[in-house]
Amino acid sequence: MKISELKSSFRSSLQGLYPSEEVQSFLDMLAEKYLSLSRIQITLKADGKVSEEASERFEKAILRLKKQEPIQYIIGETEFYGLLFKVNQHTLIPRPETEELVEWVVSEQASTTQNAGHVTILDIGTGSGCIAISLAKNLPNSQVHAVDISSEAIKMARQNAVENRVEVDFFQTDILKTKSLPTGEVQAEKHYDIIVSNPPYVRELEKKQMQPNVLDYEPETALFVHDNDPLLFYRVISRLAKTSLKPGGTLFFEINEHFGNEVAELLKEEGFTKIKVKQDIYGKDRMVKGTL
Repeated sequence: MKISELKSSFRSSLQGLYPSEEVQSFLDMLAEKYLSLSRIQITLKADGKVSEEASERFEKAILRLKKQEPIQYIIGETEFYGLLFKVNQHTLIPRPETEELVEWVVSEQASTTQNAGHVTILDIGTGSGCIAISLAKNLPNSQVHAVDISSEAIKMARQNAVENRVEVDFFQTDILKTKSLPTGEVQAEKHYDIIVSNPPYVRELEKKQMQPNVLDYEPETALFVHDNDPLLFYRVISRLAKTSLKPGGTLFFEINEHFGNEVAELLKEEGFTKIKVKQDIYGKDRMVKGTL
């Protein structure tokens, strides 16, 4: 089979299931993964031959795409904050909004300390490790810890840390059941300068607005919270943070766009100051920070 024939077959197989631009994006990613060719190269090398093995991999990918499986799980990786992360069904696929959260932490840290000095950071609900690893990579003087309830997610996060050449200490912890946050080798309270979390914040009632590729494949424990207590994780983490942040330490959250004021008020009630709600590039309340 020629590359031109592969492209034609791929597009016709998914026609009507996805917008044409998204189909092209899928093709580009799979060509990069399975053929080691860029979008320009598969155009220039239209008469090139596709091996039987590669053709079979494309066919399997098409079948999975027809079932609405996320392309990130099919190729097993995704890019986040300029780094490559392996992902699977045990880890949430990192979103652009979370990149904005990382950027906020990095820029705040740079503006306050010019990246000087030792900074201790804890990421709660790490998943693939995207937040923790990105912070470790971009704040070279930091010591980063991360926790998650899923042992499989922790396994993937550790692999991502190795492949991105950073040191992060990972701990399996149920944040709703623990009485204290991990401190690694330093067994002392008031250990962290920064605690950051992108906890589950999608209400059950919002499921009807979500696509099958999210509902059917991404881990529910990383996404959803009960309608009757949508701020559960923010309340629990805020209270734990009070015993683990150093004086002047900062807590950063990614939030549900509908609860910016509520999360800010919660932080105020828990004793945090300098509280700020920050919008994402779409103008939606998406992040909150508070200082202890």
